[in-house]
Amino acid sequence: MRLAELFHSIQGEGKLVGVPSVFVRASGCNLRCTWCDTPYASWEPEGPDVSVDEIVRQVAAFDTKHVVLTGGEPMIMPDIVPLAEALKARGHHITIETAATVFKPLPLDLASLSPKLSNSTPWDREGGRFAAAHERQRINVSVIQQFIDGSPDFQLKFVVSDERDLSEIQSLLEQLKHWEPSDVLLMPEGVDATTLDSRAEWVGEICKRTGLYTVAAVSTVTWWSRRLSRSQSSTTCGMIIGSPPVTTTCRQLNPPTRRTISSTGTSSPSGCQLA
Repeated sequence: MRLAELFHSIQGEGKLVGVPSVFVRASGCNLRCTWCDTPYASWEPEGPDVSVDEIVRQVAAFDTKHVVLTGGEPMIMPDIVPLAEALKARGHHITIETAATVFKPLPLDLASLSPKLSNSTPWDREGGRFAAAHERQRINVSVIQQFIDGSPDFQLKFVVSDERDLSEIQSLLEQLKHWEPSDVLLMPEGVDATTLDSRAEWVGEICKRTGLYTVAAVSTVTWWSRRLSRSQSSTTCGMIIGSPPVTTTCRQLNPPTRRTISSTGTSSPSGCQLA
């Protein structure tokens, strides 16, 4: 599996916010969100191909129960099923973070589903060359329902940038079954604290009216700010956003401006291009 990074941190969003977790970030995505906060795993995927055994070995080094398989889009990775099986066999709690456009049966504990709204379509980015393909693939109702029906627990996360996004969310929820308001999380779009704060108030008002939940994506601001402002030569990084610092331990690697992982063995290259 092509891997952008593997690190130990605190889950910053969703039902398991605050839980120490190892994050395994697959590199490659079938979508191109205009506001993507991990372009090194989507727009410009990077990282080596790493075997399942080596990923499991590095996860085990952190002695943490919770593992988050994220991306990019982990569900398009050819080794995602054997990786999930190997981690589950070792007693790990597995969260899959996915846009829910591709389904494969695999062991998991929490399906963290993030269907992409029309605000994600990159009409103006890179001349709009990925916009049509992204728009065609960004929502797959049947796949979302498969995850809901087949998962022990799930959450639906929607990135919102404007109050008008609510009608689109409502339209999608009307097509889905077996969910409760507590399963739906609205996340203000933004990669800096100022932008998030400016949108948090009206998102909160929407949630008070509808019974849906909101969550501040602490992990987004923390991780993106670190990548923009700090050298990766240190192995600890402080959480930000107005709370006491929390130490984040990262699997340290080469080059100084990107946190990647070294490869022992290889796996099949991962497809990541838009069709």
